[in-house]
Amino acid sequence: MTDRFRITLAQLNPTVGDLAGNAAKARAAWEQGRDAGADLVALPEMFITGYQAQDLTVKPAFVAAVRDEIESLAEACADGPALTIGGPSVGEDLRLHNSYFTLDGGQIASVVHKYFLPNFNVFDEVRLFSRDMMQGPVAVRGVRIGMPICEDTWYPDVVEALEESGAEFLLVPNGSPYFRDKFETRLNHMVGRVIESRLPLIYLNMVGGQDDQVFDGGSFVLNPGGENVVQLPVFEEVVSHVDLERTPDGWRALPGDFTQHPGDMEQDWRVMVTGLRDYMAKTGFAKVLLGLSGGIDSAIVATIAVDALGAENVRCVMLPSEYTSEASLEDAKAVAEALGCRYDFVPIAATRDAVTQTLAPLFEGTEPDLTEENIQSRIRGLLLMALSNKFGEMLLTTGNKSEVAVGYATIYGDMAGGYNPIKDMYKTRVFDACRWRNANHRDWMKGPSGEVIAERIIDKPPSAELRDDQKDSDSLPDYPVLDGILKILVDEDGSIADCVAAGYDRADAKKVEHLLYISEYKRFQSAPGPRLSNRAFWLDRRYPIVNRWRDPS
Repeated sequence: MTDRFRITLAQLNPTVGDLAGNAAKARAAWEQGRDAGADLVALPEMFITGYQAQDLTVKPAFVAAVRDEIESLAEACADGPALTIGGPSVGEDLRLHNSYFTLDGGQIASVVHKYFLPNFNVFDEVRLFSRDMMQGPVAVRGVRIGMPICEDTWYPDVVEALEESGAEFLLVPNGSPYFRDKFETRLNHMVGRVIESRLPLIYLNMVGGQDDQVFDGGSFVLNPGGENVVQLPVFEEVVSHVDLERTPDGWRALPGDFTQHPGDMEQDWRVMVTGLRDYMAKTGFAKVLLGLSGGIDSAIVATIAVDALGAENVRCVMLPSEYTSEASLEDAKAVAEALGCRYDFVPIAATRDAVTQTLAPLFEGTEPDLTEENIQSRIRGLLLMALSNKFGEMLLTTGNKSEVAVGYATIYGDMAGGYNPIKDMYKTRVFDACRWRNANHRDWMKGPSGEVIAERIIDKPPSAELRDDQKDSDSLPDYPVLDGILKILVDEDGSIADCVAAGYDRADAKKVEHLLYISEYKRFQSAPGPRLSNRAFWLDRRYPIVNRWRDPS
């Protein structure tokens, strides 16, 4: 009977659908573990497929390819430590499961299936997978290891069953995406499990971006009583060795790698950078472009893009009209120069005149209104998309969560683009994030340090500059009010009465509610962007486009 056990934790970044690439990463981690004398090398939940693969996981040809890849991986890793890795599998009941494979001695030694299937926020696992009966621990090198999968540890039942059936410690593979303060939520749940079971717990998460979700890693190891003895970095690929020792009181994890995590603003910025960087790399794009207006939203998106991809891969385009102020012209150019990226100047006046003349016979007898403002935005979208097509650069759109919520954007105009890095960041937090970035620089940022977004961009009143003397506040409540109401209606799923109780004017709350509901069709056609909160637009919040209900309170 062994008295020491070494687990190599592979906190890595898979790519959805890249079975061979993910298997190659797993094998490389296994080789590191073998060379370090590990007994077991562990990969996260659904690592072989990437996560979340959504309906791809129910395609029979895909599931068969997963099985072939797992079997090949087992053969390749026959001589050395056991290897655990997550993926879909068809069980003895002929139903599809979210499973965790143990590979040992050149074969699949065991398969456990997830019991609790999350069906909330971004998760649809009840729709994709079937629940199996609770299973016992898996024996590896004579040690009985409980392997509850992610959600199985958010409730006491599975861990209690594993402890009662002889598990000596717990290995928990996860695919847990980021939202603000998520780590503390995870940690609190896991502390509950180790206190109840009196077993050490190894929490292994993946990292990297997938569509709108970013997995933040931050894997950790707890001893009975809740002491955190290992804590891996957030957002970084890490292979770390964890040693456990048998004591008279049972197994205990020895202190190991321990990284303090940064604050929530830095983590938000890292999510936006990682989300864009991985979205580009995993879809095959190398360069981006965006319209740089001289305002704060395009300035922060340009900065995120340079931090993610490098200045040489970012093109900023100023598309001025007669309504563009001299200050905006100066500010846009200053941002591009501070970041060191390409800056193109493409006036829209001639194109706008041509469109105006073309439409003049049809518009005869009407007064200029929002239509003419939207034409400007759509001309900009047309020109930017032309540049995207010609040069193979992905267009980034730059609407913050406040604008996305109330539809303060032009569909087929400034909403055009393949990705929106600030889609889940409210306008008031955009201001704070810009100031944070000016004051802070990290080695994972490819952009320059120092002030890259001038204070006067942050301080000036926001404006779309589609007519003379236009301000956002002409159409919307001031952003502190707007964001306060939106946080109640969207993030907290609150009511108009809740808004009034919080001190907001009822008329403002009703206006925001109306704009929120009638803008649903725009959000259905909007670009994806990284999820920062647990109420991001898309999978976290699913409302019908056609909806006549309004809160009567």
